[in-house]
Amino acid sequence: MKTKIIHLSDINKKYKACVLAYGHFTTIHAGHIRYLNYAKKLGKKLIIALLPDINIEGVKKYAFTQKERAEALSFLSIADFILMMDDEEFGDVIDLIKPDLVVLGKEYENTKDKTIINALEKQISNKSRVEFHAGEIHYASADLLLNSESDLSKKRKELFLKKCSKENINSEILLEAIQSWSKTHLLVIGDTIVDQYAACEPLGLSAEAPVVVVKELQKRDFIGGAALVASHIRALGAKCTFLSVTGDDQLSNKIENELNLRGIESNLIKDTSRPTTFKKRYIVENQKLFRVSRLEDHKLDKEKEELVISKLREFAPKVNGIVVSDFVYGVITQNILKELNLLSKKFKLQLFGDLQCSSQIGDITNFKHFSLLCPNEKETRTALKDNESGLEILSQRLIEKTKTKNLIMKLGASGFIAYEIYNNKRISHVFPALSVNPLDVTGAGDSLLAVMASGLSSNKSFVCTSALACCMSSIAVETMGNSPISKEKLISKILNVFKS
Repeated sequence: MKTKIIHLSDINKKYKACVLAYGHFTTIHAGHIRYLNYAKKLGKKLIIALLPDINIEGVKKYAFTQKERAEALSFLSIADFILMMDDEEFGDVIDLIKPDLVVLGKEYENTKDKTIINALEKQISNKSRVEFHAGEIHYASADLLLNSESDLSKKRKELFLKKCSKENINSEILLEAIQSWSKTHLLVIGDTIVDQYAACEPLGLSAEAPVVVVKELQKRDFIGGAALVASHIRALGAKCTFLSVTGDDQLSNKIENELNLRGIESNLIKDTSRPTTFKKRYIVENQKLFRVSRLEDHKLDKEKEELVISKLREFAPKVNGIVVSDFVYGVITQNILKELNLLSKKFKLQLFGDLQCSSQIGDITNFKHFSLLCPNEKETRTALKDNESGLEILSQRLIEKTKTKNLIMKLGASGFIAYEIYNNKRISHVFPALSVNPLDVTGAGDSLLAVMASGLSSNKSFVCTSALACCMSSIAVETMGNSPISKEKLISKILNVFKS
């Protein structure tokens, strides 16, 4: 289907079952695509009413003209028509087109803009419908029913390569960036976890209760949490120092020995009030059955907190950046975050942060003035108490509240959106998930954080580093268990993706 770009004067007939969308579409991102695909499904024809440049609030902030925005939308091949609005109002468009349905972004639901209000009143007076959509995530399971795995993989690879081509990125540039990581030194701080995977054989249902009975066959331990981030960084070639608080137990000793073998300078502060966090996952035929966790998540006492701060002051002058991997088990306190900000300013260090709270309660907005934050959509909505806004507004709100320089919005099976400031403008880069059939998503965020920190602290471009992170996370989800991903594996992945 070829999308036609038109003006209001070009419309000379009424389209049956027509759906009308509306907006600026300043920089196309995943939320826009979800919104437009949703609108498309609701009728036979989709028309996008595209606002002119003069109607964009703060137009000087945006790099693209109405014509350029129209061309970008046309490239998606979702809409049948893109209507280039001139000086007419949205109500005029509705009067002429008389759409069966108007679908607007969630941000317009409580608008005070009189032109929008009047337009929607016209739509309702015509006994036609109005709907609001936030660009919610719909994961790939439905797509998998309609497309083969190979088709989806091919499509996502094409999207990735198209993005790289647009940014003048090739495999040689990516490989050169990887080699540069050997010159950087990162400090990683956060919660340490031991992840145990138990392979099981299903035996059936219990006669005592409706529960599955399994026989444990084999188990294997993996070092996880912030220690996995450190392991990734070291395996990718960068120098790494690790700082954490663990229990005074055998697991802590095991972690220390393993990190030392990996070439990581480990500094584990022992806390007798908490065991080392331990998570056991039961696996049946490569499917996780359930997880059991052993942990204490109270925050550090004053003595342990001061020990951590003392270590931070010791290491800060020796490193290029600090990575904060917070699983909300008590290691990262407000006082430690304040100290990190002070050290960052004093030694001109970049701060890279990720907060993972799948089963805990955390708040990413506590991370202020970082060089990069890497939350997922759920964590962001929870922190901002916002289940309604589209992704663009959600991301901008988080950037404004945290004052972060760059942002990676992780979207699970949909990939991620990378936001950066370029030439004094905030722009976004959409990267697809290269893996269409993930085996184990545990640790994918850790691998992404490791690459972003290694790349940015080596002074590589944001978009180049994001492309590498996209490749890295696809390797992570295709591997069962939390094993550090080597530089060689990443290089192999890149060569395979760029292979003609």
